[in-house]
Amino acid sequence: MRPTYALINLSHLRYNFLQIRKRAKNSKVMTVVKADAYGHGMLECVKAYEKLGKRAPDYYGVALLEEAIELRKAKLTKKPVLTFSPFRLEEIDDYVKYNIEATICSENMLSKAGRIKTGRPLPVHVNVDTGMGRLGIHHSRAVDFIKKFASKKQFCITGCYTHFATSDEADKSYANLQLKRFQQVVTELKNQGITGFITHAANSGAILDMPESYLDMVRPGISLYGYYPSLETSESISLKPVMSIISSISSVKKISKGESVSYGRKFITNRPTNIASLPVGYADGINRLLTNEMQVIIEDKIFNQVGQVTMDRILINIKNHNIREGTKVILIGKSQSNIITAWTWSKILNTIPYEITCNISKRVPRRYTE
Repeated sequence: MRPTYALINLSHLRYNFLQIRKRAKNSKVMTVVKADAYGHGMLECVKAYEKLGKRAPDYYGVALLEEAIELRKAKLTKKPVLTFSPFRLEEIDDYVKYNIEATICSENMLSKAGRIKTGRPLPVHVNVDTGMGRLGIHHSRAVDFIKKFASKKQFCITGCYTHFATSDEADKSYANLQLKRFQQVVTELKNQGITGFITHAANSGAILDMPESYLDMVRPGISLYGYYPSLETSESISLKPVMSIISSISSVKKISKGESVSYGRKFITNRPTNIASLPVGYADGINRLLTNEMQVIIEDKIFNQVGQVTMDRILINIKNHNIREGTKVILIGKSQSNIITAWTWSKILNTIPYEITCNISKRVPRRYTE
C-alpha cells in the first residue's frame, strides 16, 4: 500500500450532514456529490449517508450524467439523482434507463421535445438564471417558458431551481436580489396553476446565512466536507473537516551549508541540516506554487517544506531533529497541538478549499475510517 493516502473520516461526513439537516429544519436536503464528492469518493460517501436511514439525504446532486450513472450502477440508493449539466437529446435513453432526473437550461428544448420518444415522461428540473449568468432560463422569460414546457407530455417538471453567485460573500444584497427574482417566478407559476414541483436555491453559503432561501430543499456542497465556502460567511453551523492527507518519510539525508535541494536551486541551506523526502508531489495534488511555502506536521511539530515541489516528491527541512524513515507526516489534518487545513493551502494559493480537495489526484488512495 502506498505510504501517501487521503484519510476520509465518514463520521465527520455524517456529522456535517446532520448539522445541515438540523439547520434546514423542514426543508429537504440534496447532498452534492459531484466531482467524486469533491475528491472524497462519491460511492463511499453515499454509502455512509445511506446508513442514516430515515435521516439520510432526500436527493443526490451530480454535475455529469456519467457520475449519475456510476451512482445508479452501484445500487447504493433509490433516492432521486439530479444532474446539473444541461440535458441533451442524445442522452435520453440513459436518463430513462437509470432513472435520473435532468436539468433543462435551454429554451430550444421546447422545439426539440417532439423528437423524444419514451415510455414515460422524463422528470426534469428547470434551472432559472436569476443572475449567475452561466446556465438557465433567464428569469424574465422563465414563467412563459415553464408554462409552455409543462404542456410537453415527454417531460414531467419535478423541480425548479436557481444558483446564487454571491451567497458566500459578506454583502448579501445581490444574493437577496436573486432570491427575490426566483420567488417572483415561483409565485407567478403558482398563480397560473403550475405547481407540484420542488423549489431549491440554497447552496452552502446560503444555508449558513440566508435561512429565507431554504425553500423546499437545500443543496449543500463544500460544507458537507467540513469547510465553510469562504472566509466571509458565518460559521453558524459546526463543521468538521473530512479529509486528511497523510504520508511518511522515505529517506533522510544530511545537507551541508550552502548546498541546494531540488530543481532550480530554490532553497539553499544556510547551515548544515537534515532533509527528509516524502513520496508525494504535484501529480498527487501538491501545487507547485506551494514551493517553500507549505508546512507539515511531524511528531506534533511544524516543519517547512523546502525546494521545488516535484511530480512525485517533496522535501522537508527537519533541521537537527532525529526523525527516522517511515515516520508519519501530516500534510492536511491535525495532531495534538497543531492543525493544517485546506484553508491553510488556499490562503497561500489564493484559492478555495473546493479546489484543494478536488485536486487530490486519483493516484492518492482513499482510506476510510469511522
